[in-house]
Amino acid sequence: MDRVERGETLTVTRSGVPVGELRPLPRPRVTASMLLTRWRSVPAVDAEAFRADVDAVLDPSL
Repeated sequence: MDRVERGETLTVTRSGVPVGELRPLPRPRVTASMLLTRWRSVPAVDAEAFRADVDAVLDPSL
């Protein structure tokens, strides 16, 4: 399954006779305009609050 996930198609056999294929499912294409639309709706990050949250997780004594 790891090989299929990486994009490889595998042939399944029974007693050496091919009986099927495992192939990755098609992934939806993301266009530049879709990314820009998503990016515009991302909320701003308060850098100080973010740093305080990270510090609290990494060093609970703070």
